[in-house]
Amino acid sequence: MSADAGLTPLPVVDPARDRRGVPPLILLSFLVIAVVLVCAVLGEHIVPSAPGLQRLEVGDTPPSAAFWAGTDQVGRDVLARVIVGARTALIGPVLIAAGAFAIATLLGLFAGYLGGRVDAAVMRWADVMIALPGPLVAIVVVGVVGGGYWTAVAVLIVLFLAPDTRIVRSAVLEQRPRPYIDAARTLGLSRSRIIFRHIFPNVFPIVFAYVVLDFSFALVSLAGLSFLGLGVEPGTADWGRMLYENRNILFSNPMAVLLPAAMIILTAGSINLVGDWLYERYSS
Repeated sequence: MSADAGLTPLPVVDPARDRRGVPPLILLSFLVIAVVLVCAVLGEHIVPSAPGLQRLEVGDTPPSAAFWAGTDQVGRDVLARVIVGARTALIGPVLIAAGAFAIATLLGLFAGYLGGRVDAAVMRWADVMIALPGPLVAIVVVGVVGGGYWTAVAVLIVLFLAPDTRIVRSAVLEQRPRPYIDAARTLGLSRSRIIFRHIFPNVFPIVFAYVVLDFSFALVSLAGLSFLGLGVEPGTADWGRMLYENRNILFSNPMAVLLPAAMIILTAGSINLVGDWLYERYSS
């Protein structure tokens, strides 16, 4: 039998909770996420018309049978651009959430378990980062350095690290004095084995919940940077960029602004709801 057997407490499953079905709001959130994923993967194959095709003779027009969400100032199909824009709306936030998750989890696990100088160094760095005005730092760095979308992604990964590190560290500090950790030390297990085989599975639900929040915040942050002209390149089909480019035609074609704005809100809200539901369902 492995020396690890019996050390990690099994999650307590509430039978009544398992018997409950999925709430309608969560089902609707899953549907929204599924639609956005389909648009991100198959967008170019399911659009009603070419998203970059300019029709200068048409200009901005309200919704019609030919263009269900109307056209923008240069005659591009708004619905087609919203569908294709799902790709940039998802890729960046996924990379930000994954990068912040990987780095912050490592820092938080080692800081919380090892303590001492490691903990002090990591926490002082986190304090400095949290004290900085994140959105302003992102605007300044992306604006000065340039690089557009991918620079914004890299900057947001760094800015998201400190809060996530503190959360993981707090969860590890809660686990460290528990009997199963003492038993693992008594059996002579290595620190890395204790951290990754026993502590990490028990803090994962909390970590996962904050990864979901990171995705939502990253989606909104990237859209905000694109709105300010610091994200994707001009002309790119992106929800935040569409808000900026179409702000002047709000009254001639409101859908050119309202549709991408609604997609940002619906996607971020749906991800948050699903993340909270999964955390409550599978955390003991």
